[in-house]
Amino acid sequence: MTDDLPELRASDADRERVAEVLRDALAEGRLDMAEFEERLDATYQARTYGELTPITRDLPGAAVNMVKRPVGDGSWPDRIVGGEGSSRWGVAVMGGFQRKGRWTMPRRFNTFVFWGGGEIDLRDANFADGEVVVNCAVIMGGMGVIVPPGVEVVVRGIGIMGGFDHSQEGVLGDPGAPRVIIQGFTFWGGVGVSRKLPKAERQRLKEERRQEKLERREGRELGGSGSGSGFHHGMHDLHKRDED
Repeated sequence: MTDDLPELRASDADRERVAEVLRDALAEGRLDMAEFEERLDATYQARTYGELTPITRDLPGAAVNMVKRPVGDGSWPDRIVGGEGSSRWGVAVMGGFQRKGRWTMPRRFNTFVFWGGGEIDLRDANFADGEVVVNCAVIMGGMGVIVPPGVEVVVRGIGIMGGFDHSQEGVLGDPGAPRVIIQGFTFWGGVGVSRKLPKAERQRLKEERRQEKLERREGRELGGSGSGSGFHHGMHDLHKRDED
Protein backbone atom coordinates (compact mmCIF):
# COMPACT_ATOMS: atom_id res chain seq x y z
CA MET A 1 0.00 0.00 0.00
CA THR A 2 1.44 3.35 -0.97
CA ASP A 3 1.68 6.23 1.51
CA ASP A 4 -1.03 8.21 -0.23
CA LEU A 5 -3.56 5.34 -0.55
CA PRO A 6 -5.30 6.09 2.81
CA GLU A 7 -6.10 9.55 1.46
CA LEU A 8 -7.89 8.22 -1.63
CA ARG A 9 -11.60 8.94 -1.65
CA ALA A 10 -13.83 5.96 -0.86
CA SER A 11 -16.76 5.18 -3.13
CA ASP A 12 -20.29 4.14 -2.18
CA ALA A 13 -19.38 0.60 -3.27
CA ASP A 14 -16.38 0.60 -0.87
CA ARG A 15 -18.59 1.69 2.02
CA GLU A 16 -21.18 -0.96 1.15
CA ARG A 17 -18.52 -3.68 1.15
CA VAL A 18 -17.54 -2.69 4.70
CA ALA A 19 -21.21 -2.58 5.75
CA GLU A 20 -21.72 -6.14 4.48
CA VAL A 21 -18.80 -7.34 6.60
CA LEU A 22 -20.33 -5.68 9.65
CA ARG A 23 -23.71 -7.32 8.99
CA ASP A 24 -22.00 -10.72 8.75
CA ALA A 25 -20.15 -10.07 12.02
CA LEU A 26 -23.44 -9.14 13.72
CA ALA A 27 -25.16 -12.30 12.46
CA GLU A 28 -22.23 -14.44 13.68
CA GLY A 29 -22.22 -12.83 17.14
CA ARG A 30 -18.82 -11.15 16.71
CA LEU A 31 -20.40 -7.73 17.29
CA ASP A 32 -23.26 -6.76 19.56
CA MET A 33 -25.94 -4.37 18.33
CA ALA A 34 -24.36 -1.28 19.92
CA GLU A 35 -20.96 -2.01 18.33
CA PHE A 36 -22.60 -2.77 14.99
CA GLU A 37 -24.55 0.50 14.95
CA GLU A 38 -21.49 2.52 15.99
CA ARG A 39 -19.31 1.00 13.25
CA LEU A 40 -22.04 1.23 10.64
CA ASP A 41 -22.44 4.95 11.34
CA ALA A 42 -18.67 5.38 11.00
CA THR A 43 -18.74 3.45 7.72
CA TYR A 44 -21.31 5.67 6.04
CA GLN A 45 -19.58 8.80 7.32
CA ALA A 46 -16.12 7.71 6.09
CA ARG A 47 -14.73 9.69 3.19
CA THR A 48 -11.35 7.99 2.60
CA TYR A 49 -9.80 4.53 2.64
CA GLY A 50 -7.85 5.56 5.73
CA GLU A 51 -11.12 6.08 7.61
CA LEU A 52 -12.69 2.83 6.36
CA THR A 53 -9.82 0.39 6.94
CA PRO A 54 -9.78 0.40 10.81
CA ILE A 55 -13.52 -0.35 11.01
CA THR A 56 -13.08 -4.03 10.11
CA ARG A 57 -9.44 -4.54 11.13
CA ASP A 58 -10.31 -6.90 14.04
CA LEU A 59 -12.81 -8.97 12.04
CA PRO A 60 -12.06 -12.17 10.05
CA GLY A 61 -10.39 -11.60 6.75
CA ALA A 62 -9.60 -7.94 7.62
CA ALA A 63 -12.60 -8.07 5.88
CA VAL A 64 -12.10 -5.59 3.11
CA ASN A 65 -9.04 -5.09 0.99
CA MET A 66 -8.89 -1.43 0.13
CA VAL A 67 -6.15 -1.75 -2.46
CA LYS A 68 -7.37 -1.04 -5.96
CA ARG A 69 -6.53 -4.04 -8.13
CA PRO A 70 -6.06 -3.87 -11.86
CA VAL A 71 -9.17 -4.89 -13.74
CA GLY A 72 -8.87 -8.40 -15.14
CA ASP A 73 -10.04 -9.68 -18.47
CA GLY A 74 -13.23 -11.22 -17.04
CA SER A 75 -12.16 -14.83 -17.71
CA TRP A 76 -13.17 -17.50 -15.21
CA PRO A 77 -9.67 -17.94 -13.72
CA ASP A 78 -9.58 -14.18 -13.23
CA ARG A 79 -12.93 -14.26 -11.38
CA ILE A 80 -12.00 -17.01 -8.89
CA VAL A 81 -10.17 -14.75 -6.46
CA GLY A 82 -10.00 -16.68 -3.17
CA GLY A 83 -10.49 -14.97 0.18
CA GLU A 84 -13.50 -14.95 2.47
CA GLY A 85 -16.08 -13.33 0.23
CA SER A 86 -17.60 -9.88 0.65
CA SER A 87 -20.89 -11.13 2.15
CA ARG A 88 -21.86 -14.44 3.74
CA TRP A 89 -25.43 -13.97 4.97
CA GLY A 90 -28.74 -12.86 3.54
CA VAL A 91 -31.72 -12.52 5.88
CA ALA A 92 -35.27 -11.47 4.98
CA VAL A 93 -37.97 -11.49 7.66
CA MET A 94 -41.15 -9.96 6.24
CA GLY A 95 -38.84 -8.08 3.88
CA GLY A 96 -36.17 -8.75 1.31
CA PHE A 97 -32.49 -8.80 0.51
CA GLN A 98 -30.43 -8.73 -2.66
CA ARG A 99 -26.82 -9.37 -3.56
CA LYS A 100 -25.91 -8.21 -7.05
CA GLY A 101 -23.30 -6.38 -9.09
CA ARG A 102 -19.59 -6.58 -8.26
CA TRP A 103 -19.23 -8.67 -5.11
CA THR A 104 -17.35 -11.81 -4.08
CA MET A 105 -19.42 -14.95 -3.53
CA PRO A 106 -17.95 -16.83 -0.53
CA ARG A 107 -17.46 -20.58 -0.37
CA ARG A 108 -20.76 -20.79 1.51
CA PHE A 109 -23.55 -18.20 1.53
CA ASN A 110 -26.37 -18.79 4.03
CA THR A 111 -29.86 -17.41 3.51
CA PHE A 112 -32.91 -17.26 5.76
CA VAL A 113 -36.23 -16.08 4.36
CA PHE A 114 -39.48 -15.86 6.36
CA TRP A 115 -42.48 -14.20 4.75
CA GLY A 116 -40.15 -12.40 2.40
CA GLY A 117 -37.90 -12.74 -0.59
CA GLY A 118 -34.24 -12.78 -1.47
CA GLU A 119 -32.12 -12.70 -4.60
CA ILE A 120 -28.52 -13.70 -5.23
CA ASP A 121 -27.22 -12.50 -8.59
CA LEU A 122 -23.89 -14.05 -9.61
CA ARG A 123 -23.67 -12.66 -13.14
CA ASP A 124 -21.05 -10.03 -12.30
CA ALA A 125 -19.70 -11.64 -9.13
CA ASN A 126 -16.25 -12.97 -8.35
CA PHE A 127 -15.95 -16.30 -6.54
CA ALA A 128 -13.94 -17.23 -3.46
CA ASP A 129 -13.51 -20.78 -4.75
CA GLY A 130 -14.15 -23.00 -7.76
CA GLU A 131 -17.08 -24.61 -5.89
CA VAL A 132 -19.48 -22.48 -3.86
CA VAL A 133 -22.64 -23.28 -1.91
CA VAL A 134 -25.88 -21.33 -1.53
CA ASN A 135 -27.55 -22.73 1.58
CA CYS A 136 -31.25 -21.83 1.70
CA ALA A 137 -33.82 -21.85 4.49
CA VAL A 138 -37.10 -20.54 3.11
CA ILE A 139 -40.38 -20.47 5.05
CA MET A 140 -43.44 -19.01 3.34
CA GLY A 141 -41.27 -16.98 1.02
CA GLY A 142 -39.12 -17.16 -2.09
CA MET A 143 -35.49 -17.14 -3.11
CA GLY A 144 -34.00 -16.50 -6.53
CA VAL A 145 -30.50 -17.41 -7.71
CA ILE A 146 -29.27 -15.97 -11.02
CA VAL A 147 -26.17 -17.49 -12.63
CA PRO A 148 -24.36 -16.49 -15.83
CA PRO A 149 -23.89 -18.82 -18.82
CA GLY A 150 -20.98 -21.20 -18.37
CA VAL A 151 -21.56 -21.93 -14.68
CA GLU A 152 -22.48 -25.48 -13.62
CA VAL A 153 -25.47 -25.68 -11.27
CA VAL A 154 -26.27 -28.52 -8.84
CA VAL A 155 -29.52 -28.46 -6.82
CA ARG A 156 -29.89 -30.60 -3.70
CA GLY A 157 -32.71 -28.93 -1.77
CA ILE A 158 -35.77 -30.45 -0.12
CA GLY A 159 -39.19 -28.82 -0.42
CA ILE A 160 -42.21 -29.37 1.85
CA MET A 161 -45.28 -27.87 0.20
CA GLY A 162 -42.73 -26.00 -1.87
CA GLY A 163 -39.74 -26.84 -3.99
CA PHE A 164 -36.43 -26.16 -5.67
CA ASP A 165 -36.05 -25.34 -9.35
CA HIS A 166 -33.95 -27.97 -11.15
CA SER A 167 -34.30 -26.50 -14.64
CA GLN A 168 -30.67 -25.35 -14.89
CA GLU A 169 -29.11 -28.64 -13.84
CA GLY A 170 -27.36 -30.78 -16.43
CA VAL A 171 -25.84 -27.83 -18.30
CA LEU A 172 -22.12 -28.42 -18.65
CA GLY A 173 -19.93 -25.67 -17.30
CA ASP A 174 -17.17 -23.91 -19.21
CA PRO A 175 -13.59 -25.03 -18.52
CA GLY A 176 -12.38 -23.27 -15.40
CA ALA A 177 -15.86 -21.97 -14.49
CA PRO A 178 -17.13 -22.30 -10.92
CA ARG A 179 -19.68 -24.82 -9.75
CA VAL A 180 -22.67 -23.50 -7.78
CA ILE A 181 -24.42 -25.88 -5.38
CA ILE A 182 -27.87 -24.82 -4.18
CA GLN A 183 -29.13 -26.71 -1.15
CA GLY A 184 -31.31 -26.42 1.94
CA PHE A 185 -35.05 -26.67 2.55
CA THR A 186 -38.27 -24.80 1.87
CA PHE A 187 -41.61 -24.93 3.66
CA TRP A 188 -44.47 -23.29 1.80
CA GLY A 189 -41.87 -21.58 -0.30
CA GLY A 190 -39.62 -21.97 -3.28
CA VAL A 191 -36.13 -21.45 -4.63
CA GLY A 192 -35.89 -20.48 -8.29
CA VAL A 193 -32.79 -20.71 -10.46
CA SER A 194 -32.32 -18.80 -13.71
CA ARG A 195 -29.49 -18.35 -16.18
CA LYS A 196 -29.06 -14.88 -17.67
CA LEU A 197 -26.42 -12.90 -19.49
CA PRO A 198 -24.65 -10.15 -17.54
CA LYS A 199 -26.05 -6.68 -18.12
CA ALA A 200 -22.96 -5.51 -20.01
CA GLU A 201 -23.15 -8.51 -22.33
CA ARG A 202 -26.87 -7.95 -22.98
CA GLN A 203 -26.16 -4.32 -23.84
CA ARG A 204 -23.33 -5.35 -26.17
CA LEU A 205 -25.57 -7.82 -28.02
CA LYS A 206 -28.36 -5.27 -28.17
CA GLU A 207 -25.99 -2.74 -29.71
CA GLU A 208 -24.76 -5.32 -32.23
CA ARG A 209 -28.34 -6.11 -33.28
CA ARG A 210 -29.12 -2.41 -33.55
CA GLN A 211 -26.04 -1.88 -35.74
CA GLU A 212 -26.96 -4.84 -37.95
CA LYS A 213 -30.48 -3.47 -38.46
CA LEU A 214 -29.03 -0.05 -39.30
CA GLU A 215 -26.65 -1.57 -41.86
CA ARG A 216 -29.46 -3.61 -43.45
CA ARG A 217 -31.66 -0.52 -43.65
CA GLU A 218 -28.87 1.48 -45.27
CA GLY A 219 -28.27 -1.37 -47.71
CA ARG A 220 -31.95 -1.44 -48.72
CA GLU A 221 -32.00 2.33 -49.17
CA LEU A 222 -28.89 2.22 -51.36
CA GLY A 223 -30.33 -0.65 -53.37
CA GLY A 224 -33.61 1.20 -53.85
CA SER A 225 -31.77 4.32 -54.90
CA GLY A 226 -29.77 2.34 -57.45
CA SER A 227 -32.90 0.76 -58.93
CA GLY A 228 -34.64 4.12 -59.28
CA SER A 229 -31.60 5.59 -60.96
CA GLY A 230 -31.47 2.75 -63.48
CA PHE A 231 -35.17 3.20 -64.25
CA HIS A 232 -34.75 6.92 -64.95
CA HIS A 233 -31.73 6.29 -67.18
CA GLY A 234 -33.68 3.69 -69.12
CA MET A 235 -36.65 6.03 -69.69
CA HIS A 236 -34.26 8.78 -70.85
CA ASP A 237 -32.72 6.43 -73.46
CA LEU A 238 -36.18 5.37 -74.68
CA HIS A 239 -37.31 8.96 -75.20
CA LYS A 240 -34.07 9.78 -76.99
CA ARG A 241 -34.59 6.90 -79.46
CA ASP A 242 -38.15 8.09 -80.15
CA GLU A 243 -36.89 11.59 -80.91
CA ASP A 244 -34.32 10.22 -83.32
